Amino acid sequence: MNAFSLAWRNVWRNSRRSGVTIAAMAFALLTMLAYGTLSEGMLKKSEASLLDLEVGDVQAFALEYRDKPSLYERVENDAAVIGALEEAGMPVASRLLGSGLIAFEQNSAGANLRGIDVLRDARVSKIGERVVRGSWLQPEDIEGVVVGYRLAKILNADVGDEVVLLSQAADGSTANALFTVRGVLGSSTEAVDRGGVFLTQAAFREFFVVDEGAHQLIVRRSDGESLAVTAERVVKLAPGLDVVTRRDLMPTVAQMLDNAEVSSAVMMLIVYTAIGIVLLNAMLMAVFERIREFGILKALGVEPGGVLRLIFAETLLMTLCALALGLLLSIPALWYLSSVGLDIGSNVDFAGLAIDSQWVAVVHPGAFVNPIVTLVVVVFAATLYPAIRAARLEPLEALRHR
Repeated sequence: MNAFSLAWRNVWRNSRRSGVTIAAMAFALLTMLAYGTLSEGMLKKSEASLLDLEVGDVQAFALEYRDKPSLYERVENDAAVIGALEEAGMPVASRLLGSGLIAFEQNSAGANLRGIDVLRDARVSKIGERVVRGSWLQPEDIEGVVVGYRLAKILNADVGDEVVLLSQAADGSTANALFTVRGVLGSSTEAVDRGGVFLTQAAFREFFVVDEGAHQLIVRRSDGESLAVTAERVVKLAPGLDVVTRRDLMPTVAQMLDNAEVSSAVMMLIVYTAIGIVLLNAMLMAVFERIREFGILKALGVEPGGVLRLIFAETLLMTLCALALGLLLSIPALWYLSSVGLDIGSNVDFAGLAIDSQWVAVVHPGAFVNPIVTLVVVVFAATLYPAIRAARLEPLEALRHR
């Protein structure tokens, strides 16, 4: 008996049932491909936003700064530390951090002021690429600021407007000055969106009367180097500083990113379990409808193993049809999701991480492996019980079945 030839005829003998089963499997595959690639794209974009725009891989502070942030707790030998880290091949930049009040006309809001070394900062952060209106800071600009988009909305300020910054300087005097908005940032992180004000280090030092030192050193790891190794190298090259990794700074976000694959696997399990139940029901119905047929086969001398092979051949053929259909449908769907994406309407903040409203899928060959393998395993697991039932039928009882 040619199992595949007979299986092919059996599959299409009840075309409606087979069509529904194949469609269900194809839809499950399409759903999981879309979900998996969109989830990966969202998480990678969010992680890039976190690392490239704000946190970096490793940061170094003065020992007391993180416990009690203060304008006076600075890394005093920042130039020497930066030189040592750059000599070791690690991109690094210093930042000065302060707080104050920003005002425009009748509106005001709290501000997180960040003094940056424009040239070095571009090596560790892509925040300058997030300007949606105006332009990023220039190294020699001591009168310009770039603000987060939500802060600009609160102030009702835009590019070219003059804003007032108010705070207390390091010498105890009142710090106040007029600055011109050079640019407005798009979505990055919640802290930047709502209160971020970027200015050059020269402008920051003049405003706060801070002559030397830095509050924060941001370090990026080399390609292929683990986060732990980078942190160890920074500790050795920056003795006496508080060195922390991005996982220490934002543990909730780190845990969320770590659990992303688990969440995706749980979602796949739920969907494929539902498909397995549908398939189990379909195969059980197929067995009960064909009891006399299986009885005749066994009466003609077909062994139980032959019946098993026949049913598994039918399942394999339907699975191959479903895979072909699902992959065919996924081509335009994944192209759209990877090039255009889904717009959920507004940005979402989670644990300080801004999740972009535009979700774009990340499509690569590995994204197809897990959904396909899982689908095949679930399908054959669901087919096992009906196949065993059919193989154990007694020929005489089967022939008497009505």
